[in-house]
Amino acid sequence: RDELERQARTDLLTGLPNRRVLGQTIDGARAQMRAGVMMALFSMVLSAAGSAPTGALGADRLSVTVASLTSLAVYLVPLVALLMSFDAVAGEVERGTLPLLLTYPVSRPEILLGKLFAHIGILALAVTVGYGIAAGAAVIVDENASAGIPSLVRLLWSSVLLGATFLGVGYALSAVARRPSGAAGLAIGLWLVTIVLYDLGLLAAIVADDGGAFTTQVFPYALLANPADAFRLYNLAASEATAAAAGVAGAASTIPAWQSLTSILLWPLAALALAIAAFRKVTP
Repeated sequence: RDELERQARTDLLTGLPNRRVLGQTIDGARAQMRAGVMMALFSMVLSAAGSAPTGALGADRLSVTVASLTSLAVYLVPLVALLMSFDAVAGEVERGTLPLLLTYPVSRPEILLGKLFAHIGILALAVTVGYGIAAGAAVIVDENASAGIPSLVRLLWSSVLLGATFLGVGYALSAVARRPSGAAGLAIGLWLVTIVLYDLGLLAAIVADDGGAFTTQVFPYALLANPADAFRLYNLAASEATAAAAGVAGAASTIPAWQSLTSILLWPLAALALAIAAFRKVTP
């Protein structure tokens, strides 16, 4: 096995890493750079635009920025996670490296865990850079912004958990599709349904229900069933700038924070279990 691994990863004439290994390294570096640039760019924009209502809300600038970053993270973190993970299995199948990968003395769950930890590291770095830039801008212009630091820290680690959820789901889609093109289509479709259409459907149901049983009994659990909504509810409920939220996020004050926190903690485990189950069915 060691000899097969060495031959697969090195050039036989020079003994240096071959083009396949170099290509994988470059792809990983590009993914990290793209994620970091996207988070930094959007964070700076929201830091400037989202701080306008600071005086009207009576909250410090960083708390208002965190509320704006929460809205950004709901859309961007799942998208980045899916773009990072959609070819985790399908890409190995297409490149023909899956048989070699499965010869390593590690189990399939361990292979997925290795990919998950690497992707979480990239995502955490990108989120930290993006949020850090926005927080730095808020602290510079508002001497009372330090009061919002606990909310920022909460947003940081919960964003990583949200990303871990969609990384696991991305692995499952990649294992089911077994082709990067098909996995990419499934990933974008999932993002569209989960992040955009789901909330629109809930709002339409509330309007049609007109304060009935759905609004009072089903709606809170429907929000908690979506990891993105649970993430948004948890961070907005703990923020001093809850008044900046609108739409579905306005329910943050009516749902206990421990319920949304429980959803945030359980979803990554469920997504990883789903990915492992799908990967076990993949044959080289």
